[in-house]
Amino acid sequence: MAIVFDKENRIFKLDTLNSSYVVGICDVEGFVGQVYFGKKIDGTNCSYLMRTDEAPFVPSVNNRDRVSFMECFPFDYPGNGCGNFRGGCIAIRTQSGHTEVLPLYVSHKIVAGKPKLKGMPSVFAEENQCSTLQITCQDQSAAVEVVLSYAVFENLDVIVRSAEIKNIGSDSFYLTKALSACLNLENDPAYDIITLHGSWARERHPVRRQATKGTFSISSFRGEGGHQENPFMALACCGSNQESGQVYGLNLVYSGNFVIESTVNQFNSLRTMIGINPEGFCWKLDPSESFFTPEAVMVYSDQGIGGMTRTFHNLYRNHLVRSPYKFKPRPVLLNSWEAAYFDFNTEKLLDLAKQAAKSGIELFVLDDGWFGKRNDDNTSLGDWHVNTEKLKGGLELVSREVHQLGMKFGLWFEPEMISPDSDLYRKHPDWAIAVPGRTPSLARNQFVLDLSRKEVIDYVYGCVSSILRSCQIEYVKWDMNRPLTDIGSAFLLPDRQGELFHRYVLGVYELQERLVTEFPDLLLENCSGGGARFDPGMLYYSPQIWCSDDTDAVERLSIQEGTAMVYPLSCMGAHVSVCPNHTVGRTTPFSTRGFVALAGTFGYELDVTKLSEEEKASIPTQIEMYHKYGDLVRSGDYYRLASYSQNREWDCWQIVSKDKEESLVTVIQVLSAASSKSRRLCLQGLEPSTEYTIFAEGSSADADNKCFSGKTFYGSLLMNAGILIHRAWGDFQGTLLYIKKRH
Repeated sequence: MAIVFDKENRIFKLDTLNSSYVVGICDVEGFVGQVYFGKKIDGTNCSYLMRTDEAPFVPSVNNRDRVSFMECFPFDYPGNGCGNFRGGCIAIRTQSGHTEVLPLYVSHKIVAGKPKLKGMPSVFAEENQCSTLQITCQDQSAAVEVVLSYAVFENLDVIVRSAEIKNIGSDSFYLTKALSACLNLENDPAYDIITLHGSWARERHPVRRQATKGTFSISSFRGEGGHQENPFMALACCGSNQESGQVYGLNLVYSGNFVIESTVNQFNSLRTMIGINPEGFCWKLDPSESFFTPEAVMVYSDQGIGGMTRTFHNLYRNHLVRSPYKFKPRPVLLNSWEAAYFDFNTEKLLDLAKQAAKSGIELFVLDDGWFGKRNDDNTSLGDWHVNTEKLKGGLELVSREVHQLGMKFGLWFEPEMISPDSDLYRKHPDWAIAVPGRTPSLARNQFVLDLSRKEVIDYVYGCVSSILRSCQIEYVKWDMNRPLTDIGSAFLLPDRQGELFHRYVLGVYELQERLVTEFPDLLLENCSGGGARFDPGMLYYSPQIWCSDDTDAVERLSIQEGTAMVYPLSCMGAHVSVCPNHTVGRTTPFSTRGFVALAGTFGYELDVTKLSEEEKASIPTQIEMYHKYGDLVRSGDYYRLASYSQNREWDCWQIVSKDKEESLVTVIQVLSAASSKSRRLCLQGLEPSTEYTIFAEGSSADADNKCFSGKTFYGSLLMNAGILIHRAWGDFQGTLLYIKKRH
């Protein structure tokens, strides 16, 4: 049994493949405590870990020191006030103005499988893959009921948590904080905190720091995760690395404002909480109404950061992504943005498409500029009708011609936005999010549509769906190019304005759910000014997300390293672009750009008609390479062997098939050095007693590395002694090694 209830000791023990999560019910009042989370244990007689037999004891024995108990007890879902000084998961404001809330155990049930989360994305599983514990807690004084859900994945080291908060009283109250989960650890030995930070064009760079006294948090107040932060945090034992050490990973399945907060208190206890950012959040709950928090994914690894990474990848590939493309080859695409920007017509697009088809490209994507009067980014968002002056024959002609060339056709939308210079805004200015009487804040000269309103959702969906029905379109890039500001809705009542942020996200989810339901074979790629919305919530609707607007091969090394720490390679939109790169101006070899993009969905972001003959000739070779290794990249286990973000010289990652039959190793030398000494590279994930043959498939610069191509070695030698990688002559060189089991 994955979930066991020890009635005598009042202990719940949740077992995954290699870990145990233990929850205990303490004292006659029913305090719900987190007993243990870590490497798998036997037995349930572990309630002593809550330290309730130590001073100040439990309130039923020593109520004179109740506050001291509240401050020390490892609450599994801590409330607000009542002596809880480390921050809680829930806070309310009653009609009388009181804010205290303390959920206490009432009952529980254990169900097979995993219930779907209402109105939001959630991981899923068959009944034989997962069990769910639901603990019902109440605060009778505040008339609050909280149902805590713990989904246990028996063959993965994953616990997925969420909460349903219900008003069981006769008066309305305001929910001012509703987090999803809490994790309590002993900070001895100390933990490090790993997070993913950045900005536009440099998203999700890994940062590691020690957890010290006080509170450290990451958050977003932008209406999305944002380029700056990602809803992920890992707690890693000091000294842990890619291969060894205990690591706890937390990730929020949500696409809006979030917070992850870690506090080390005076007792050296580490409490980490994750959920919707309470800043600007206030949800009115009328009697009998419920609020559902997003899911928090909690991963345990005793095999270092790499073990955590591979667990996240397995969970998201198999239990979050729903698209029929989840395991299928993605068509190699050419996106028109960096090829033409807004400067195109039908003839120019078809010239691009003809050259793309000659090169073996399989999907042609028309990006921004095809609708309204959209000749720059100052106008027409919301006016989703084809500009037939620019596109003679309309989308129908372009789609038909592209398909006759043997390619699929895709289209860019930015459905959540509205331009001040648009017919839609002139007709419905109240549809834009704004605060009455204030000068509205523009970003990219656009406003955000109020997706808390049903008529707005229906309008947006009607526009997008009618275009998709008008001609043959197999791919959609869904973009969002600005954060939310001026939080005000002309639709919501004054005491519900604090619901706008969350209602907006629910509106996005409703739109995309309707889209993938009506068009189940559509390949949907989410995007937000690059990678500002790279989160598990979006993966529920789209099997891939545009990783970053920065397609420079060197910049992409750190971006893709941080992204791949949590998210599968099959989800990372990665393209080969022209040089000098349009974002940073750097020039890198065409082959190296291909190697880096191969660690993602693979495509092109350039004008194929203006490439050199040598570069044009390279495209079919790269596409052949993508199809040769694509299944391995999409489904294999990922290992990080070297980090350019740390060593500032070179980067290396490895992918190993689930059956250990084959492996792919990519080495990127960023900086050359005045040294002839080769690098020793120890591989991972192979079978020690099995022989493997190595094949080198690098650029012309890696001739030295081809000296061992075709040679055979035991897996133990490759992993423990390693192989030698000769340094290429010059910067930005790449090497690709294919390793195949010998039969």
